[in-house]
Amino acid sequence: MTQLIVSAVTLSFGGLNALTRVNINIEPGLITSIIGPNGAGKTSILNCISGFYHPTEGKIHYGNKELTNASPHQVSNLGVARAFQNLELFSGLSVLDNLLLARHQKLTYSFFHALVFWGKASRVEAENRSYVEKVIDFMELEPYRKQMVGNLSYGVQKRVEVARALTLAPKLLLLDEPMAGMNIEEKEDIVRFILDLKKEWDITVVLVEHDLGVVMDISDQIYVLDFGQLIGSGTPREVASNPKVIEAYIGEE
Repeated sequence: MTQLIVSAVTLSFGGLNALTRVNINIEPGLITSIIGPNGAGKTSILNCISGFYHPTEGKIHYGNKELTNASPHQVSNLGVARAFQNLELFSGLSVLDNLLLARHQKLTYSFFHALVFWGKASRVEAENRSYVEKVIDFMELEPYRKQMVGNLSYGVQKRVEVARALTLAPKLLLLDEPMAGMNIEEKEDIVRFILDLKKEWDITVVLVEHDLGVVMDISDQIYVLDFGQLIGSGTPREVASNPKVIEAYIGEE
């Protein structure tokens, strides 16, 4: 399994540092949460890992590959997938079509094979459909598979967003507030899916989430950002007792 190492990453926009010399070590096979107040830089670090932003300084390595200046599709090809905080789905397509479309990079056959749809093209299409069906079953989306995504409830759409990332068969999954705007029952479902991804699918999960109760319950390790700087890290118990973390969340007396 592969380790992700973020080394002294700084991300600047003009004179503003969104991140300042942040060091994060994502251990394989664990659930790692990145938390912090609004504007702390949580989504910015995910953007750097997934290739949407390139750090001003520092390095990012995934195993023996450097991701510092990689494009999003290059990162994806290495087995890193992401579900976004804001829904990035095609609302006019069905759940099934959204997931099949996400598998396009797995279509390795040539134009000629696609034209005659025989041999390799037929086999690859069948493999892709089989994997998508596996994801639909896992995420319990069977009742919605033929429905237009835009007609579904927000909670189900968030589940489809996670499912779309899963269709890429990642080894590292980045989840940016997957429970935002959900009710208690919907959150419990997502928590169950995340735990099963670690246990049954052997996927390393990086979770950005505001619900501290969920974070403390399911995380193996936690990193805390505040104003773009790392102010604490460790197990949930260690982070919960860290004075700097307490100050960042509730302020000084």
